[in-house]
Parts: sequence; structure tokens; C-alpha cells
Amino acid sequence: MLKRTLAGIFRSFEQTGEKAKDPLMKTRYYKMSKDAAWEQVISALKKIPGMKVLHEVQNVGEIVAEKRTMTGRTQDITITLFNINPTKTAIDIYSASRGSLGDLGSNYRLILTIFKAIDRQIGQHKI
Repeated sequence: MLKRTLAGIFRSFEQTGEKAKDPLMKTRYYKMSKDAAWEQVISALKKIPGMKVLHEVQNVGEIVAEKRTMTGRTQDITITLFNINPTKTAIDIYSASRGSLGDLGSNYRLILTIFKAIDRQIGQHKI
């Protein structure tokens, strides 16, 4: 966590992906269709305090949201759902802070918070 905070002095974004070195930042897979996961992910996001869903493009699999930090900065979040096959969905998250300074690891922590919220909804389908 300290390493994330130090990296966050200069970086103001974080993202998950297939090749992420940090196991917590790897793409998540769920054994359910993209359409079934979609409603659950939207529902999970709405339960996170301060999270505001701005835009939903279901056919592309993209959800755009924003969250205000305690310091008043705004974080822009993009959650992407990928249809791997009819019964398997992958989820990736990109989070960036507005402003010129780093985020002190807040985007990293926000992504973990979002994944926890999603897992509370559909964790039993996690692969």
C-alpha cells in the first residue's frame, strides 16, 4: 500500500488489465452473461457512497461514473464489461483524478472498493 501511495505522488490514474503486476489489479471474470452482470454492476455502483453513474452504453459494455473524494477532487471512472462467451464476462476498471497532482493511491483504493461492491452483488459467480 505504501508503494501505491508513493507512486500516487506522480500518477493520477490507475487501471486494471490482463497483464497487471499487482494481482488485485487484474481483470476480473464472472460466470454469467454480460447482460446479467450489467444490471448487477450498475446496482453495486449506486450503493457506493458519493458514486454517481453518468453514462451507460450497454451495447458497448461501458459505464462512466464519477466520485468526489474527501478532499473535493473528482475521480472519473470507466467500467468496461466484455462478453468472453455467452456465459462468461470480464470486467476492467479505469479511474483517473482530475487535476495536475498525483492521487496518493486514491484511484487504486477506489478500484478495490468498486470490485468489493461488485463481488458483494455477483461474487458467487467469480471465476
